[in-house]
Amino acid sequence: MSAFAVGIEPAASADDAELVTGLAELVNGVYQLAEAGLWVDGARRTSPAYIADLIRRGEIATARAGDRVVGAIQVQRLDDDTAMFGMLAADPAHRGLGIGRALVGFAERWAVDRGGLAMELELLVPTTWSHPSKEFLRDWYTRIGYREVRRGGLQEAYPELAPLLATTCVLVVYRKDLAGGAAGGTARG
Repeated sequence: MSAFAVGIEPAASADDAELVTGLAELVNGVYQLAEAGLWVDGARRTSPAYIADLIRRGEIATARAGDRVVGAIQVQRLDDDTAMFGMLAADPAHRGLGIGRALVGFAERWAVDRGGLAMELELLVPTTWSHPSKEFLRDWYTRIGYREVRRGGLQEAYPELAPLLATTCVLVVYRKDLAGGAAGGTARG
């Protein structure tokens, strides 16, 4: 499978319990592996209710191969000039097909289409040990043009999540200038 389309999930999809639950399971499953050792046992990245709320707000884009969702990303405006993406997840059974790159490219175009000049993302990183997934992501984000701009504690940004950490972490914020244009890829409406 090599062809997939990326687009904002229609607001009506928030009422599709199977889709919403599947998206929450996809994100939670990917993050369970990608953030192993960072969270206490049983901690979840998201819930179906939260995913449904993001869909209603027009902040979830999905990558689909036919009718099957193979990836997702959250997009949001931080201010007039800056957008942010998060919850990037590609189905492990479809890795290596460029789904992550297409989702990030879509998020960047989404920001530019709304007047955004920059895109940010947050990466949670342990402070006392090296996490292979976090090292991979840091290198990947850097290769596609993101640069570290600040560090902070999870407590300041997400106080409700901080008690769920199993190890001391720092929230690293990366930023990319979009003024020169966003990345390419396939988009759907």
